[in-house]
Amino acid sequence: MKYAVVLCDGMADYPISALKDQTPMSVAKKPCMDFLSSKGQVGLVKTVPDGMKPGSDVANLSVMGYDPAQYYTGRSPLEAASIGIDLQDTDVTLRCNLVTLSEDHSYQDKMMVDYCADDISSQEAKILIEYIQEKLGSEIFHFYPGVSYRHCLVWKNGRPHPGTLTPPHDITGRKITQYIPNGPYVSELYKLMVQSYNLLKSHPVNLDRIKRGKRPANSIWLWGEGQRPRLDSFESKFHKKGSVVSAVDLIKGIGLCAKMSSVDVDGATGYIDTNFTGKMEAALQEFRKGQDFVYIHVEAPDECGHRGEMENKIKAIELIDEKILTPLTAALREAGPFRIMVLPDHPTPLSTKTHASDPVPYLIYDSAREQCSGVSCFCEETAKQTGNYVEAGPMLIEKLFSAIQA
Repeated sequence: MKYAVVLCDGMADYPISALKDQTPMSVAKKPCMDFLSSKGQVGLVKTVPDGMKPGSDVANLSVMGYDPAQYYTGRSPLEAASIGIDLQDTDVTLRCNLVTLSEDHSYQDKMMVDYCADDISSQEAKILIEYIQEKLGSEIFHFYPGVSYRHCLVWKNGRPHPGTLTPPHDITGRKITQYIPNGPYVSELYKLMVQSYNLLKSHPVNLDRIKRGKRPANSIWLWGEGQRPRLDSFESKFHKKGSVVSAVDLIKGIGLCAKMSSVDVDGATGYIDTNFTGKMEAALQEFRKGQDFVYIHVEAPDECGHRGEMENKIKAIELIDEKILTPLTAALREAGPFRIMVLPDHPTPLSTKTHASDPVPYLIYDSAREQCSGVSCFCEETAKQTGNYVEAGPMLIEKLFSAIQA
């Protein structure tokens, strides 16, 4: 038996008037997803525990079977693991975004124009982060390049809870005044952010980006603090050999911390231009190598949600169905019995452009035990109508492995 999860990050949404009060999931043309839901189990699952923020870190840990209340130590340490940073127990890590701020005179009066600096390339970003390390790095602070706009700062002997640090994707289009780092131990972090603007605003990489009509990556933004994670091995916990396929360091880091294999895919960007086919082929290759379980993470719907791109969010769902789910299920069916689970980790509503804690729809399909679910379109409303409800995310993977039926 082979097990696959196709995690469509941020796919769930709220009804939209422009879609006649439907959601991107309900209007997207996704015949494979809809077929699997009609022949499997469909319901809602609560992936974000009460009292925790609805981040992809918390939600994906939950879907992978790790109770965030027990295992979560912060977002950036998971990303640090993917980058290959050897963290010490006293290190504190922070996500270091490259962002675009407005050109107002004082830093605190600027606007968050773009949390991802126009999807800056990893090559350009590496130059900028290495420049920041050269100018601002020290025995206390060390900057490490990651992927696209997502990077890491390690704070030696830092404060695990320095104060309030706001994710930049939560404040797109807003004045940053009330969102700058706030708390007893954040003055040095804020100073680094201000200094980074002065260094980056006229950097040759940014001057070239402006010439090409691109937004400059003119500041770092620090958030997502945490300490060295300690996850149980996925194989020892679930008795399955597992792999993760993702474009983002967060998911790769979760996999590596759980001693799973992490697969790099050429052209995987984390956006709608990602290499969907390459991800599908990488997953199949992992199965051929003898893996029992593959977790395929697709970031595109989430990024479209953060940007308020309705048409692209619909298109992202359709591309997942066409280029990943359809050929993946066909290949698995030819190879033998399989179970597949499809779900988002959390909603990223177009109306708010940030994450929400609402329960999300899931489907579990067992090729050896097809059943009539009564669902013809896999979406938020049909999942709710089934009455199936999983009250804690980590319970869902047990349903996948045991094929519990409704």
